[in-house]
Amino acid sequence: MPIYEYECNDCSTQYEKRVSINAKEAPACPSCESKNVRKLISLSSFHLKGSGWYVTDYAAKNPGSKPATSESSSSSETASCPSGACNGTGACAAEN
Repeated sequence: MPIYEYECNDCSTQYEKRVSINAKEAPACPSCESKNVRKLISLSSFHLKGSGWYVTDYAAKNPGSKPATSESSSSSETASCPSGACNGTGACAAEN
């Protein structure tokens, strides 16, 4: 059952109640027992988690680009080897 917010028109008390969607009448005020109440519209808060939502997938600045991995960073280090003698090991013989 959803939780609704109400305000009493007689005593201005605001309260929350769990009420069935199919309920015909609003619940009475807990302070003065009046039935002269109105339903308030309140803000709901939720957060979309996981993949497939705008925040994670569609808001990317470069669509289709993948984040850099450790493999790509190590290959860029070996590519800067002046002699090319590393052979992808990261231990450049030219430095010794």
